[in-house]
Amino acid sequence: MQKPSTKDYSLSQRALHWTVALLIFFNLLFPDGMNIWHRLMRRGEVPTPEQIASANIHAYVGIAILLLAVVRLGLRFVNGVPVEVAEEPAIFRLAAKLAHAGLYILIFAMPLTGIAAYYFGVNPAGSLHADILKIILWALIAAHVAGALAHQFYWKSNVLRRMTLG
Repeated sequence: MQKPSTKDYSLSQRALHWTVALLIFFNLLFPDGMNIWHRLMRRGEVPTPEQIASANIHAYVGIAILLLAVVRLGLRFVNGVPVEVAEEPAIFRLAAKLAHAGLYILIFAMPLTGIAAYYFGVNPAGSLHADILKIILWALIAAHVAGALAHQFYWKSNVLRRMTLG
């Protein structure tokens, strides 16, 4: 089944994109509560209720990201995505597809590995989550932003506008 193609992203797709982006940045920039909880657990110490609450915020935001990602993926299949920009060379279109696939994989993998570590005590999942996947996610976010800026200022396409104003 071929996905429908549109000129712009729908309002719901844009709202979900930016909501998920803000939640991801929140968890990437403010992991302290979870880091403290993890450090205490590793040492065999008992976290205080405040430390548990702080770790829970990180966990709940991650779960929200996962749930919104499911909705977002569903909208992507139902509403489709805008057509590719003709001005972009084929190698960059391929890079964009790979970066988007990587971002979607990480939007699911990060919360799932975090859940496995926090709720089920799977320590390797926690290391994968906090060490490897987080670095890859930062790199893909940087590539994604660079690609959007290249479209805006180099190719002068409407790609950035499609995900902001529509």
